[in-house]
This record gives sequence, C-alpha cells and structure tokens, in this order.
Amino acid sequence: MRLSMDWVARGERAKRKPMSNGITGLIDRLRDAWRRRAVVLKAASFAVIGVVNSLVDLGVFLLAYGVFSVPLVPANVFAWLVAVSGSYVMNSFITFSTESGRQLRWRDYGTFVASGIAGVVANTTTLVIGSYFMPVIAAKLIAILVSFLVNFSLSHFVVFRPR
Repeated sequence: MRLSMDWVARGERAKRKPMSNGITGLIDRLRDAWRRRAVVLKAASFAVIGVVNSLVDLGVFLLAYGVFSVPLVPANVFAWLVAVSGSYVMNSFITFSTESGRQLRWRDYGTFVASGIAGVVANTTTLVIGSYFMPVIAAKLIAILVSFLVNFSLSHFVVFRPR
C-alpha cells in the first residue's frame, strides 16, 4: 500500500490515501503540495528566483566592476540593490504569493530590503575575504550562496511570515 507524503510537507500525519500513478498523479501531487506551500517547495521556488537574481547580480557586478571600473564594494552593493528589487517582486508574486496577497507594498519592500541587508553584509564579507584567497569571480559565486542562506531564512521567518 502506498502512502501519501503530504503529511511530510505539513509536518503532521494526514489521512492515508493511495497515490495516483503516472504523470497525472505526479502533477496532482505537485499541485497539491504547491497549494499547501511546503517549506521545501518555498525554498525551491526561492532558489529558482535566486538563480535568476544571482545572474542579474553577477551581470551588473561584472559590468560595474569589469567594464566601468567601479571599486569592488560599491560595485557589489549596486549589483545587490538591482537584484534585490527584482527578487522582491518575483517572491511577492510567486514564492510568498499567499502571504503577500500578490500585492507590492512600499512597506513590505522596505522590510524586504532591510532584512536583505544581512544578506548583503554576508555577501560582501564573503566576497572581500574570499578575494584574498581565490579569483574574484569564485569569491563572488560563494558569496551569492552564503547570501541565499541568510536571505531565505529571513524572508521565510520574518518578512513573509503568515499574519
């Protein structure tokens, strides 16, 4: 007998019901899990959005630092500001749509940016320290990973917590 895994997503036991088979069953289970917004799915959605914004961050950073010769820290902070704005919009409409009501609010944006300051501090600290031991591009990639961990934790538990 197969058991539904939805009790894992909710952190509690659910009624045991047989799982559907095949692609249709998989799609149904994914839709059901997405509607319940399990933390793991939120983290995955946040990560996908994070990849997009990391590419924006990296592109803006490389343009500012490499092409326009903006110093390391200002180039990094500028790139972060551009990326965090895109991240707020996408996370409000996708990852945390239930919590935000798919509404963009200046106050929520301010809170998102303020909480992201911890992420940019972690990012910049990692970048500066890493740049002493490895190429700047490698340090930047590691810095992006560190800031992901900080930003998701703060977004999930502080900015977009259920009210």
